[in-house]
Amino acid sequence: MPVLKPLSGNPEGPQQYKQPSRKGKKAWRKNVDVSDVVRGLEDVNEQIIKGGVIAEKESAQLFTLDLVGDAALPKKFPKHAKKGLKADEIIAARSAVPAVPMRKRNGDKTTDGILPVKRQKTDYVTHKELTRLKRVADGRHESTIEVIDADHDAWAVVVDIEEKKEMFAFLPKIEKAKAPKSMHRKPITLAANGKSVPAIPQPKAGHSYNPAFEDYRDRLIEESDKVVAVERKRIAELEAERVKLEASVKSAAEAEAAEARADMSEWEEDSAWEGFESGGEELVGKAKRPVRKTQAQRNKIKRRKEEERKAKHDAKLKKKLQQSERIKQIALEVAEAERAMELAKVVLDDEEEEGNDEELRRRQLGKFRLPEKDLELVLPDELQDSLRLLKPEGDLLKDRYRNMLVRGKLESRRRLPFRKQANVKITEKWTYKDFKLD
Repeated sequence: MPVLKPLSGNPEGPQQYKQPSRKGKKAWRKNVDVSDVVRGLEDVNEQIIKGGVIAEKESAQLFTLDLVGDAALPKKFPKHAKKGLKADEIIAARSAVPAVPMRKRNGDKTTDGILPVKRQKTDYVTHKELTRLKRVADGRHESTIEVIDADHDAWAVVVDIEEKKEMFAFLPKIEKAKAPKSMHRKPITLAANGKSVPAIPQPKAGHSYNPAFEDYRDRLIEESDKVVAVERKRIAELEAERVKLEASVKSAAEAEAAEARADMSEWEEDSAWEGFESGGEELVGKAKRPVRKTQAQRNKIKRRKEEERKAKHDAKLKKKLQQSERIKQIALEVAEAERAMELAKVVLDDEEEEGNDEELRRRQLGKFRLPEKDLELVLPDELQDSLRLLKPEGDLLKDRYRNMLVRGKLESRRRLPFRKQANVKITEKWTYKDFKLD
């Protein structure tokens, strides 16, 4: 049966090898055994914990003369007493050194080092008070000079302001930046009726997240009519462009055909005069010698070409006159429609006190047009009966920016991602070549 043996080894920490030679100071500092000093300090600490250092106590504190004996000793230490646990013995032991307090008390003088208010020193005598006491002690306090606190710096350099102004009179005066005149003017609103648009317009009943049926129906019809009008306008513009393109192609084709016919007829006449016919008949006999045209024939051909050119010019002029008449008629119709709309707007403007940010004037401020307003309409299948189920949409920054443009606070600008850089050419000066040898 194996027998358990205690571990062999030195329980103390590792130490340097002992060196009998102590020739140098380096060996003195490095190879010094202070284990006895450490052991003595540990014994002193244990004595302090148990009540104090024994060597410093008097004999009366260490020894007592017992003449009678203690009758309670047999009860405390019976002959067959059971030995307690080592843990209980350690817990029961109490140190003579008081423990460190865990909570802060009002009587403690230790602080965190931060003074809430700067404390003034009051345990000294000021120079003024010392002078007064000396005067009283000498009995000559009436003839003694009274010390008064100085209200200025006696060693400061006095500079005359007027002299300084005359010294720098040649310099231009610094003028403060003046605000432009437009700062005091009222901003120009872009509303069609010319009235100011509020910063936060009051929404109508149809804009509610849970509107009434009649209000929502009227607003849905109104927005649908606007979209349909925009789409019809777009289709009409496409159709007008298509008609214009077809007309230009057709006129070009007709001009080419007329020119080809004119060239063909001229060629046939020239051939007929020269003795050739191009009617599909075979040439019979020998070809005639070309005969020079007479002056009458040349004049006839010239008159015919002039008549054809004049006929083409008259046709084009007639077409232009018809188009101008049609344009005038359309302009009259548009003017009448605008006049009717303006009358209707005047009636509505008299009823309204605020401007409308949807109906804007035709001429806007700045080079760039105002951004279109987002359609603030929810489809019937997307309506929510609870505010908690409502999904936020739109961009608040974009709405505020457009509102400031409509109110005339800002000018419509276009974002420039890259600034145009100046064309700089870097050259090396030749001054380094200008040197002299001594």
